[in-house]
Amino acid sequence: MISELVMARVAELTAVLADPWQLVALGVAGLATVLIVVSAFVKTIIPLRWLAVGSNAGFIVYGLMHPEMLVLALHVTLLPINLWRVAEMHRLTRKVTRAAAAGSEVHVWLRPFMKRNRISPGAELFKRGDPADRLYFLAEGRLEVEENGRPIEAGQMFGEIAFFAPEGRRTGTVRCVEAATVLSMDETTFKQLLLQNPAFGLEIMALIARRLSDDVRRLQTQIESRTGEPPAAH
Repeated sequence: MISELVMARVAELTAVLADPWQLVALGVAGLATVLIVVSAFVKTIIPLRWLAVGSNAGFIVYGLMHPEMLVLALHVTLLPINLWRVAEMHRLTRKVTRAAAAGSEVHVWLRPFMKRNRISPGAELFKRGDPADRLYFLAEGRLEVEENGRPIEAGQMFGEIAFFAPEGRRTGTVRCVEAATVLSMDETTFKQLLLQNPAFGLEIMALIARRLSDDVRRLQTQIESRTGEPPAAH
């Protein structure tokens, strides 16, 4: 039985090798497979999508020439999805690049990528220990960090530091003081922006540095008010 199967496969392979079109189909499928392997080592989104597009095109040619209807149907379905994703990422990158070149503040050019939500007074936006899966911008209203009473005023971005925390958890609870409109960005979009535009990464780093400096100054003020003398420099 096994020998018969082997002989049948050998006969099929011999027939394929004798047909130049089948050789082309196998070559294209081999190239598409290589593109899939290469994509496993690519870290940025746009090249990864282009490799996927090339692989889809290769397997479509193979599916038509061999023919393999399931392979053809799969990659005919995936090709427009990957092309749409490529176009989407190119649009996103162009928007970020234009906004960064115009010198806009980071929250201004992030707005097209953020989701709007209304928050009622007394409601918690997130609690300490929650997963840090979104970046926030307060469009209107007022929020407060429950642990230290620090207010978050309209026009402020917050929640970005926890993205970089080792645990990936919120370090404080944010509660709504006045009816608020909050814009938020999910972690996937945030990481795509970081990967695609270095200017965005620099803006976020600068924002985090300012936030940490403000926290240090606030802590120093609290220490001075309790002890009556400035803390020792380190």
